[in-house]
Amino acid sequence: MTRVWLPCGDYHQNYAEDQGWWQTRVIQGKMIFLLVLVFILFPLFLSGYWLSVANMIGYTALGALGVQILIGYAGLITLGHAAFIAVGAYASTVLILYFPWPHFLVAWGLAYPISIIIAAIVAGLWSVLFGLPSARIKGFYLILSTMAAQFITVDFILTQYVSQIGGRGQAFSLPPGTIKIGPWLIDSDRKIYFLMITLLTLAVIVTANLLRTRVGRAWVAIRDNDVAAETLGINIVWYKLLNFFVAGFIGGIAGAFWVSNCAALSPEHFPWFWSLWLVGVILIGGAGIDGVIFGSIFMVGVMELIQIGVISISDVYPELMIKFLYIKESVFGLAICAFLIYEPRGLSYRWWQIKNYFNLWPFSY
Repeated sequence: MTRVWLPCGDYHQNYAEDQGWWQTRVIQGKMIFLLVLVFILFPLFLSGYWLSVANMIGYTALGALGVQILIGYAGLITLGHAAFIAVGAYASTVLILYFPWPHFLVAWGLAYPISIIIAAIVAGLWSVLFGLPSARIKGFYLILSTMAAQFITVDFILTQYVSQIGGRGQAFSLPPGTIKIGPWLIDSDRKIYFLMITLLTLAVIVTANLLRTRVGRAWVAIRDNDVAAETLGINIVWYKLLNFFVAGFIGGIAGAFWVSNCAALSPEHFPWFWSLWLVGVILIGGAGIDGVIFGSIFMVGVMELIQIGVISISDVYPELMIKFLYIKESVFGLAICAFLIYEPRGLSYRWWQIKNYFNLWPFSY
């Protein structure tokens, strides 16, 4: 059932109305304002630094969206999602630099968009490979298998083999003019922002619609009780593997996007801590797609504010700059503990309560 509060006397007559996106004029107005805000006002008025922060928020949200699909909707706990993001990034980079594209595709600026799609598919299939153990194991053992994906993929395959392609050592350099979509060269923070917000919007729309289908309901049933779901006729092996594929697919998109945001790509961009960080994002953000957005804004925003504070007092305490990494990790751990104790449902639940307060005012029920 929808959680939208309709005016008194208005009722849904069918399933399509009940699952409609923008069901009231107020919601339509809010969503139009949101689209204007993120697609027009933000890129116009944000400076270069804050645009780079917004790009980091979008990258985090794309990565965390795959984790939310695995953990939040299917109950498949993962601590190795950075591996699938890395696969997407490296697949896109190798395709751009080394694949013999037809001249007209390069001239029309289609090499990078096609590489994003291929990289997402490769990352999805790689995710399925490490999702195969989920057919027989779960819980703590599934965590170990996903951690194995991180160490096998990043620390072994990418570092020891893929990074050596072309004799480049440990990093792939991306010459200026490499990232191009049609006639537009992605060479500034503002252009990267438009690419990010477009990919994130498409990923959110596709995920939100997928979760309202039979597939999404099957994932939720498996999350709540996989034995009962199998009793009801749900092929839990198939739906678990499909869940891994979709999560890896979105992770591959995140990795392919990250290529546009860096001048050189190396395995150091995808440490195991990044997988843990993405899990922390959904723990703080809470359930649902909005939890991914809130968690990403909170985590990236708080860390940036801490960095600004450390820089501002670095003249008085210069040792703080050296210890910033330890400060960042400490704040991350404290934030997780604080939310688990005082706000276990995350920021999305608090946002839902705030909306209900205004929608139901002056009544409290």
